Amino acid sequence: MPSVLVIEDQRSMREGLAITLEKMGLETYTAQDGPGALELLHSRHFDLLVSDYKLPGMNGIEVFKEARAVCPEIDVIFITAYGTVDMAVEAMKLGASEILTKPINLEELMVRVEKVLTNRRNAAERLRLVEENEFLKSEVDEAGGFGEIVGESMAMKLVFETIQRVASSDASVLITGESGTGKELVAREIHRISPRRGKPFIKVSCAALSEGVLESELFGHEKGAFTGSVKSRKGRFELADGGTLFLDEIGDISPVVQVKLLRVLQERRFERVGGEKTISVNVRMISASNKDLKEEVSQGRFREDLFYRLHVVPIEMPPLREREGDIGFLACHLADKICRKMNLPPRTIEPGALKILTSYNWPGNVRELENVIERALVLGKSATITAEDLPPLVERELKFQLPPSGTVDLNMTLETIERRIIEQAFTKTGGNKTKTASLLGIKTSVLYYKLEKYGIK
Repeated sequence: MPSVLVIEDQRSMREGLAITLEKMGLETYTAQDGPGALELLHSRHFDLLVSDYKLPGMNGIEVFKEARAVCPEIDVIFITAYGTVDMAVEAMKLGASEILTKPINLEELMVRVEKVLTNRRNAAERLRLVEENEFLKSEVDEAGGFGEIVGESMAMKLVFETIQRVASSDASVLITGESGTGKELVAREIHRISPRRGKPFIKVSCAALSEGVLESELFGHEKGAFTGSVKSRKGRFELADGGTLFLDEIGDISPVVQVKLLRVLQERRFERVGGEKTISVNVRMISASNKDLKEEVSQGRFREDLFYRLHVVPIEMPPLREREGDIGFLACHLADKICRKMNLPPRTIEPGALKILTSYNWPGNVRELENVIERALVLGKSATITAEDLPPLVERELKFQLPPSGTVDLNMTLETIERRIIEQAFTKTGGNKTKTASLLGIKTSVLYYKLEKYGIK
């Protein structure tokens, strides 16, 4: 709710203005002189001043100058019975929004106040859009890059090599892998180091849109093409002209859209929905899917000719459970990244917590790991991430490990199996008996007995 401060030395006028402004839904405060107004200005935020020019002790201009020192973005409407050209010029130079003369027409006051507040809202929205675009631009610059796609496993080294080799070409790339493995980061990195890096990178999440909406998103539409289309709109292909178009979850697009997409890939041209003009574009296509598109083709759900158009250069992102050696390195990298993003002091990860992280199965892959690290950073109470900072889902993920031979001896006694599970839990918690008992779901006293029984130290 916008707040306004009314400064007027005449009580009846002051109260009348306050009642009128409160009827407009504004949070209204009043002051009878300059010193009283400044006291309020120093104690809370105001969006607008409605001030008499002539006040006891100091005039409205002097109050406005002080107010601007406290709150530079505050607006002011001056009211005066002593209006002069010089006063009006001085007020406007200082940034006064409106000047009204007595006697006040309350309807005119309401119109002027609404105008000032509307201008404030519009200015705030423009600023938000500018900041949002700057943020998105910085995200594009930072996202991707081998500083974000981290890993030392052989599978990731193969991904890095493929990115470097394909980036300089215009070949279509199909990135496959489970959700959360970083497919979008790979797409952004290819664009970032390609000759198209100065042009747009446009993303479309195909799974989130219905057939009709997706068609309009990709190809745009003309005014009147369907109910609600009150003006023409460019599609993502036009917006990405000269740059890169990234189609995420492309395995979910309908047969109708598949046909139209195939034509664009073959001919580099299309028509907007409801339009007749053919539009030519120069777009580099990168797509991603967590589905097996070969299987989708064999089941008749995805066009084979489109698959081969998209599958010129395949990149397969390995799941995190197959990159166990990368988990610790990646967790530390994510902790640094999140600390910078949230303006937190740098935090390290204790060995016990790293053991838990590296032994977890990570069904949500890197995205899940990032969420767990962020949670630990936000809720953690110490200068390091400890095992206590990790969510129960991670802590309780305990799998029975096979012997080095990869086989299970069916003659193995239950006591041997029990001992091995306790040893795994004890290692996983870094030797913390209380956490080990909690992880196993037994009392601490029972754990002490078992540790002594099996000679586990």
